[in-house]
Amino acid sequence: MSTEPEVHSGGEDFVHIEEDSRPTGDISLSDSIVNVEKEDAVEGSSEATKAELPEELAKSVVMLTCESTGESGSCDVYLIGTAHVSKESCREVQAVISILKPQAVFVELCSSRLSILKPQTLKVCFFLSILIPTMSDMIESWKQKQNTFGILYGWFLAKASFLYQHFYQLEVLPGAEFRVAYEEALKYGGKVILGDRPVQITLKRTWAKMPLWHKVKFLYSLLFQAVFLPSAEELDKMLKEMDNVDMLTLVIQEMSKEFPSLMDTLVHERDQYMASSLLRVASEHSSVVAVIGRGHINGIKKNWQQPITMKDLMEIPSDDSVFTVKRIISSVAIAVTGTAIVTGILLARRR
Repeated sequence: MSTEPEVHSGGEDFVHIEEDSRPTGDISLSDSIVNVEKEDAVEGSSEATKAELPEELAKSVVMLTCESTGESGSCDVYLIGTAHVSKESCREVQAVISILKPQAVFVELCSSRLSILKPQTLKVCFFLSILIPTMSDMIESWKQKQNTFGILYGWFLAKASFLYQHFYQLEVLPGAEFRVAYEEALKYGGKVILGDRPVQITLKRTWAKMPLWHKVKFLYSLLFQAVFLPSAEELDKMLKEMDNVDMLTLVIQEMSKEFPSLMDTLVHERDQYMASSLLRVASEHSSVVAVIGRGHINGIKKNWQQPITMKDLMEIPSDDSVFTVKRIISSVAIAVTGTAIVTGILLARRR
C-alpha cells in the first residue's frame, strides 16, 4: 500500500472553503480525513482494554473528555503539545500514539499543508521555504491576486526559517511531528484528521482586521527591519523557559508586540476553531490523540465544550480601509525615498 496521504470524500468533518470564496448562508461540511486504512488492520482494536501511558509520558499529555456516540458513550482526548522543532516532541508523539492506538489522530494541519505528511516532500518543502522571495517575486504574487498579508507573512516566515536554520541548527524540520503521527496511525489503520482552519482564511482575516496604519507599518517593518525576530540565543532561552509555547507561537508573540491583532487571528481564533473541530471528532469516537503546538494547549482547554460559532471564524471581514494596497505601497515608497533624500543631505553637510 502506498504511504502517500490521500484525502477521500465521505461528507465528514470540517469546514472547507476554497481560497477565493466566502461562506454564505450555512457552512458546508466536507471531509478532512487522511486515508490511512490498512486491509490487515485489526478490526475493533480501538475497543480493546484501554491502554495506560507510563508516568513520564502522562506528564506531557493533557487529557480531556466528552460524551460520544461511540460504544463506550464517552471519548478520551489526549492533547500532545509540541515545540514544532524538537526531537523530543517527535519521540513523545510516536510513543503516545503507539501505546494508545486511538481511533483518530487529530493534527494541527489543513488541506493546504497536507504535503507535510509526505516523506519525500517534507524536507523539500522546508528548504524551499527558506528561499527568501525577492521584491519582484512578491509583486508578481500580488499581481496574481494572492492575499497581501499571505505574501508578506510568507516572506517573514521564510526569513525567520533561514535565520534559525543558519544560526541555530534545528534538531528536526518544522512539522516533523505531524509526519510521525501519520506514520504511527498508518501502522494500525487509524484515522488522521486535519483539524486546523484553512490557512488562506486565517491570512485573509488577519489582513482584513489589521488597521490601515498597522498595514503600512507592517509592510515597512518586514521590508526594511528585523524587529520581530529574536536571536537564536533568545529563541533557545525562551523555548526552555516557557514550556507552554512552541517556536511559531513565540515568533507571533514577538510580532504582536507591535501588532496586537495578530495574536487574535493567528492564535486565539485557531484555538477556538480547533477546540470546536476536535470536540466534533471526539463526539464520534472513543479515543483521540491531538498533536498540536504547545501554544494552543491552554486555548483549546479554555474553549473545550464551549459554544463556538464556526461560521464567524470562517467569514472574511470587509476591508473598509480608505486606501488601497497600491496607495499603501506608494506611501511606504515615498517615505523611504524621503528618508533617503534627507539622509543624503545630512551626510553631505557633514562632509
